[in-house]
Formats: sequence, structure tokens, C-alpha cells
Amino acid sequence: MDEGIIDTEALFATLQELAVTFGLRTVGAIAMLIAGWMLARLVRRSLTKFFGRTDFDETLEIFITSLVYWMLLAFVGVAVLGIFGVQTTSMIAVLGTIGLAIGLAMQGSLSNFASGVMLMIFRPFRVGDSVEVGGVSGTIFEIGIFATTMNTGDNVRVIVPNGAIYGEVVKNYSFNDTRRNDMVIGISYEDDIQVAIDTIRRVLGGDSRVLSSPEPLVAVSDLGDSSVNLVVRPWCKREDYWSLRRDLQRRLKEQLENSGCHLPYPQRDVHLYRVGGGD
Repeated sequence: MDEGIIDTEALFATLQELAVTFGLRTVGAIAMLIAGWMLARLVRRSLTKFFGRTDFDETLEIFITSLVYWMLLAFVGVAVLGIFGVQTTSMIAVLGTIGLAIGLAMQGSLSNFASGVMLMIFRPFRVGDSVEVGGVSGTIFEIGIFATTMNTGDNVRVIVPNGAIYGEVVKNYSFNDTRRNDMVIGISYEDDIQVAIDTIRRVLGGDSRVLSSPEPLVAVSDLGDSSVNLVVRPWCKREDYWSLRRDLQRRLKEQLENSGCHLPYPQRDVHLYRVGGGD
């Protein structure tokens, strides 16, 4: 046969072999894609049902189900590339290097993300709780993956990174049903201490917001420079804390003065001495 003439039979056989080989691979790849996609959807639905039966945070639920879904699809994609003979080992190594570089560049964001996940799992506070976190006091408005949003008492919106919350001291004023009001009332050294204590107990007993159990504490706490200080510690329901505190401070002052007690303020006595024989 002339070398310049193409062997059509050999070419056809080669093309047929390639078509069969890649055709089977293509069919296998399509089947794997469909199966992997169906498996990923099934797993996502199963996770959604599982979280729906538990008291799990909705934001974290969406994130976890989406993460699992896309990770399964990525695994299927790598497997499909392997069917066509693509060296996925080097590709995975490159992706790992890229992921490491991104992680180093986003250390702060990843720290906030990890802290957000831990806050949603352990739940030291919930939306609507009155808390003190990250040096800020307010009411929790939203707990996000990267930051927590709060409204302060004067209605200022504050966004605190989760990294500044998790691992630090968290004060949750809404967690317990009852709270204790701690107040210090000063009376004059000339006043009768027992009269003052009886007056304070009478005021506490006349307020329905003061709980009888635990019993309110009224006692001498210390002897100050200008007053005898009495510690007053009534218990109340959480929602009555501030209103009770404001009302008690006014009524205690009025009733103590009516009973003959005096509420002294800091004062200093100055004594002048004449030195020498001058007039």
C-alpha cells in the first residue's frame, strides 16, 4: 500500500475503539454524577429532618447541611475526573495549598466563624436575652456565624465579632428566673440601727414584687467614714429587677426619714488652730 494513502480501515478501527472506550467512560461518569447528586440531596434532606426534630440553631443547620451537600458533590466531581484518567492527586494537593493560603489570610474571620459555631452549639445566650458580652451590655438581636448583633439600652445597634465573645466572660441576666437587688443604705452614727432595719424590712414586706423566698437580707455591712452602711438584698422576678430597684430607693429614703433616721452624705470637719502669739 502507498504510504501516502490513509488506511481508512485502521483509522475507523481506532476511532471505533476510542468511541467505545470514552463512550463507556462518559456513560459511567454521567451515571456517577446522577447517583452522586441524588445521594447528596438525600443526605441533605435527612440532615434537615434530623435537625428539625432537635432544638438546633437554624443558621447553623443551614450551614451544616449546605456544607455536607457541596462536599459530597465535590467528591463526586473528583471521582468523575478520575474516570477520564485525570490525575486528581496533584489537583487535591493544589487545592489543599490554596486552602491553606486562604486560611492563613483569613485567620480573624475563621476565628470568628469557629467561635460562632461554638456559640450556636453551647448556647450561652439566646435571641432576646439581656447580656454583657465583649465589654458591651444589651439585648441579643441576632447570633450570626461571624458576629453577634445587639441592641444597647439606649437603642444603639452594636455588632460584636464572635471571636471577642467566645472564651471570654459572658453575663446572661435573662438566664435565671429570679435576681437579687444589691443596695447599700447609709444612716447617721446617731441613728438607731434597729429602727432603720425594722423600717427597711417594713418597706420590703409591703412590696408584692419582693419574694419571700429567698428571704431578703438587711444587715450592717460596714462602718463608713460618714455613715453606718446597711446592705439591703431583696430577691425578685427577673422582669421586676429595675422597676423594683428604682421604687425601693425612693421609698427607703422617704420612710427612713419619716422614722427619724438621717441619710448622711460625705462630709469633712476642718479644725483651725492658731499658732504663735499673734492676735
